[in-house]
Amino acid sequence: MEEPLCCCEYIDRSGEKNHLVACCCDCEDLDEGCERWLTCRSLPPGTLERIADTILDRFRIPWLKGAIKINITLLPPLVLLPVFLHVAALHFLLALVILTSLPVVVLWYYYLTHRRKGRTLFFLSLGLFSLGYMYYVFLWEVVPRGHVGYIQVVILTCGLILMLVALSQAKRDPGYLASQMSNDKSPCQGSNGLPNRKVLGSSNGLHGAAVSGIASCHAKNDDAKGYSRMLAEGLDRAKEDWCTKCQLIRPPRAGHCRLCGICVRRLDHHCVWINSCVGERNHRAFILALSLFLLTSVYGITLTLDTICRGQNMFIALFYCPGTYADYSSALSFTCVWYCAIVTAGMGYILLIQLLNISYNVTEREARLALREDAGRRLLGGIVVDTGKCTGSPGYNWGQFLTLGSPTPRCSAEDIV
Repeated sequence: MEEPLCCCEYIDRSGEKNHLVACCCDCEDLDEGCERWLTCRSLPPGTLERIADTILDRFRIPWLKGAIKINITLLPPLVLLPVFLHVAALHFLLALVILTSLPVVVLWYYYLTHRRKGRTLFFLSLGLFSLGYMYYVFLWEVVPRGHVGYIQVVILTCGLILMLVALSQAKRDPGYLASQMSNDKSPCQGSNGLPNRKVLGSSNGLHGAAVSGIASCHAKNDDAKGYSRMLAEGLDRAKEDWCTKCQLIRPPRAGHCRLCGICVRRLDHHCVWINSCVGERNHRAFILALSLFLLTSVYGITLTLDTICRGQNMFIALFYCPGTYADYSSALSFTCVWYCAIVTAGMGYILLIQLLNISYNVTEREARLALREDAGRRLLGGIVVDTGKCTGSPGYNWGQFLTLGSPTPRCSAEDIV
């Protein structure tokens, strides 16, 4: 029987027991790299990747049943956001440069990770830490000035708590589809009534799944020609909805997420801010979290501007507030207000797109596919894409959205490559 790990021990990527104290020991690639760097020689191919993998594997913190590995993408927002905001509070020009650069850097990192099809906790860490840090600044820099009442603090706190609860609901199962893949521990493992992978294969499984879906119709129709026609239509439909990666026939409006590596019911998009897909089961919670965030953020911005820019209209104070940089506390509060305003504007745009898509009964994924195939038309200045496949009145579409799981019109469920 193996001895239990102490709080500072762990099993490394080689399967051996290691200790946090030895984090700088036994790294042959690092030693060789330093030696070659000192002697001005080039590194062998793959050395830097192996050094990075070793560092990431040894980046751990002590825990009860052994040291746990920390995802390094969690850390940059925890360090950089307070530093940037405090530097921006020193002068108006510094604030202008930093607050203009932050969205550009975040978008650059988003497109970098999206192009590499990789998952990261950077955006989730940035979002949660931004909420916590803005709340901290509000309590320690704005409330002590005496212009914010106890009831207002309670309302803001309740809004923040409700938003976090909705966010936790949005991070739950979005509607993953499971397939029978015995002896294959993949994210798609489960049971959905499809044949086993050993029986399926790539083409035979597609044919078998299609035939099994039409067998019941054959029992009621003795006409051979009618059955052949239904079989051909079923095969065409199966080819359209067949996922080669998960080895299953997807239901209407489902799609395969290339980041999560699994099919999701009524897939809308993969949201980096919650590090999860938005699908049939969590779409309503996602909309609720966005709405609560906007309400709470606007309320906090209003209270802060009313405190540091007394007697001014909120919209005017956001752009012109004399004497803000006279003391550091006011400058930091005003800088955080602008940071919140930028984030709120971005989230407001996302919420607007979501609400319009729901009204037109189209998902973000279906809109992208329609534009790619030149099968949709842009509406409302290009904000909404009408696919022409799932139409209905806004009231009916919202009723369908609020009662997801009820019968909906069939739409194409082609995969995004």
